[in-house]
Amino acid sequence: MSTPKTRSEWESLAANLTINGQAFIDGEYRAALSAETFACVSPIDGRVLTQVASCDLPDANLAVANGRRAFDSGVWSQQSPVKRKQVMIRFAELLEEHSDELALLETLDMGKPIRFAKSVDVAGAARALRWSGEAIDKIYDELAPTAHNEIGMITREPVGVVAAIVPWNFPLLMACWKLGPALATGNSVVLKPSEKSPLTAIRIAQLALDAGIPKGVLNVLPGFGHTVGKALALHMDVDTLVFTGSTKIAKQLMIYAGESNMKRVWLEAGGKSPNIVFNDAPDLKAAAVAAAEAIAFNQGEVCTAGSRLLVESGVKDELIALIGAELAAWQPGHPLDPDTVSGAVVDRQQLDTILSYIKAGKEAGATLVCGGEQVHAESGGVYVEPTVFMNVHNQMKIASEEIFGPVLSVIEFNGMEEAIAIANDTIYGLAAGVWTSDISKAHKTAKALRTGMVWINHYDGGDMTAPFGGYKQSGNGRDKSLHSFDKYTEIKATWIAL
Repeated sequence: MSTPKTRSEWESLAANLTINGQAFIDGEYRAALSAETFACVSPIDGRVLTQVASCDLPDANLAVANGRRAFDSGVWSQQSPVKRKQVMIRFAELLEEHSDELALLETLDMGKPIRFAKSVDVAGAARALRWSGEAIDKIYDELAPTAHNEIGMITREPVGVVAAIVPWNFPLLMACWKLGPALATGNSVVLKPSEKSPLTAIRIAQLALDAGIPKGVLNVLPGFGHTVGKALALHMDVDTLVFTGSTKIAKQLMIYAGESNMKRVWLEAGGKSPNIVFNDAPDLKAAAVAAAEAIAFNQGEVCTAGSRLLVESGVKDELIALIGAELAAWQPGHPLDPDTVSGAVVDRQQLDTILSYIKAGKEAGATLVCGGEQVHAESGGVYVEPTVFMNVHNQMKIASEEIFGPVLSVIEFNGMEEAIAIANDTIYGLAAGVWTSDISKAHKTAKALRTGMVWINHYDGGDMTAPFGGYKQSGNGRDKSLHSFDKYTEIKATWIAL
């Protein structure tokens, strides 16, 4: 195992890093057809990292046409599953071989601590590619139970051209959650990263080519949602659109699909996840540690963030005190310092959004327990303290709307029924945590929660074998696990008379 790098070593690597801001179409980097660019600004210190190609409709048309040509040629779509598996595994290996470079790009681009960029984002992205590749030659089709004089075959085929629009909070990881099953099943993909953090998506396009994915199969189009994102969503030759991001944009993408070719749309949207701590929680200190991490990790810019802490009245005061102590270790620091666990938020706009919610919480009468301030403003970067409000009720803005920042709303309850009612009183249904020593209560609560994921006596568990996604306005379909392959395949019934 290599020795962890110091901050000065990471800064030296950053100073010599080559950063590419171009689009990647048909196996080569190129400028947007309009030659338009936008500045990629680091939230660490406000410096411009590079100029990025600002793609639009003509670029989308070109990328989709190349994706369609590659798909129809069969160079990838008709390749045997075992051959695609080998390429996907090599793709994962190349991510690991370039882990320092990719982690550095991720940290400079969106402000997350380098320790997590490498150990969580890059490592998780490689796992997603490898797992999907390993799985693809182990998924069997079916035979229907037919009469003796016929055969009914049920087969899965790649859907065609997939447009993947991914978010800024885990740019590489979320891209690979889509790329893994989409590529493994034989599709062509046009990947649209967020304009806030496009650098790793641009970089891995070449790594995919180096791994053996044929040109035209993976295209990357940086740009804005209202330009190239909209163009992909309305494109008549995109067969499937997959998206991770806000509920507002997810709804608009469904409209675009209906206005165009009825493309399949799979959405992972927002969350306002309840983390429920009962009086009989088996380990209150462990619950506090998990609650602090659930709101402060990745600067709170996490769709599954445990942003509503539901606490039974008997342990409320003790738990809040423990969480306040834990959050002392989550104060923002320089993202290139390997000891930093909380970095910068993604940009000035997001900082202003977080601060506006903190202001709204105060004005609504919630009690500020700790945090609530911008810090390190002198750096030129954008940093905010983890923040805790108590005396919150579900109708407050800070409890009902997704903040995407380190702002925790503490809501008191009495009894299981009230906890479930509060937890389910939201438009979202992504995830939830439950802390109790009573196994029956744990199961009853988990069954009653209208969420796609429930974690009992921990928070944010699971791996590539477990599906990720939510109920209600948190989206549809699932990332990760074998269920993710459903989004990227069509099911065909073929009947043969004997």
